[in-house]
Amino acid sequence: MDAVVDGGGAARRPVVLDAMGGDHGPAVTVPGALAAHRDHGVPVVLAGRADEVTDELRRHGGTGELEVLHADEVVPMAERGAGAATRRKSSLVVGCAAARRRGGSFVSAGSTGAVVTCAVRAFARREGVLRPALAVALPTLTGSTVLVDAGGTSDPTPEMLAQFALLGAAYARNVLGVPDPSVGLLSIGTEPGKGNRLARGAAALLPGLPVRFHGNVEGHDVLAGTVDVVVTDGFTGNVVLKNIEGCVRTTLDMVAKAGIAPPARLAEVARLYTADTHGGAALLGLTGTVVVTHGSSGPTAISRACVVASELGEADEPVPADPVPADSVPADSAPADRAPSPDGRASVGPVA
Repeated sequence: MDAVVDGGGAARRPVVLDAMGGDHGPAVTVPGALAAHRDHGVPVVLAGRADEVTDELRRHGGTGELEVLHADEVVPMAERGAGAATRRKSSLVVGCAAARRRGGSFVSAGSTGAVVTCAVRAFARREGVLRPALAVALPTLTGSTVLVDAGGTSDPTPEMLAQFALLGAAYARNVLGVPDPSVGLLSIGTEPGKGNRLARGAAALLPGLPVRFHGNVEGHDVLAGTVDVVVTDGFTGNVVLKNIEGCVRTTLDMVAKAGIAPPARLAEVARLYTADTHGGAALLGLTGTVVVTHGSSGPTAISRACVVASELGEADEPVPADPVPADSVPADSAPADRAPSPDGRASVGPVA
């Protein structure tokens, strides 16, 4: 399945789904893939243990409906990264390789660290990109705000953080249609000079880049629509994302118990902040399209992730299409007080 012709006569690129990924494996990924195919015409290829995957296809009346790529191994959810790449017969490695070979997109609900590591090895970084970053569009009162990095690189350098701003701005521009996105740096205060060494180092670089830098923003600005793109490291961004999801659920539950609004209406708001709606996070900075969704995703979230990956993958160039200037972040521009790791390099392991 290299391409499927849709109703309008145009060939659609395949979406390869890690059928074994996530907390529930084929029991969730297979019905999600079938929904994406049946409801949206997405040509999904399932990578995983053929016997388990075909059993689930049969259970949902989908025997022969989707292509299955056999992969013997499963990468555990506890795997952080490097170890995943050594499992060459895993659904993750086989799936990434198939997506690259066929010019398609890749989707997984597996361990974020493992997915990022395998995706980087399979697709490679775009020219000039130091590290990839996960971007997710969060609903706000004024539209959407892109949070980047949402878990791709846990301990970046200021130079990497500055590049995340370029990647996030390109995503807002090309995917969300924001002509001139504003970029804010997440910190502990809006005043210049606030923040830790990483934030201060990135703040020194951002004014010199081709983005509309707003300055520092705080946690309460993320959903307020203060800026179009909020930039932070992957560790902080992942905590922010999960905190938002938890706070939304808890606050709406409290409102429902108080009888202030009908539970059904509140559920509509809650869904705006779940993977069922946004589908997951796009891994920016690679030569191919990769979407990472929650390990706890259900069939609806998996289906949505496949639809999002298909839409992003139909572009002539992987999102973001804007090139990252080779000289955007000078190697010697980090602040002198940044403490290096023992080997002199930044710790860039993905958030698990």
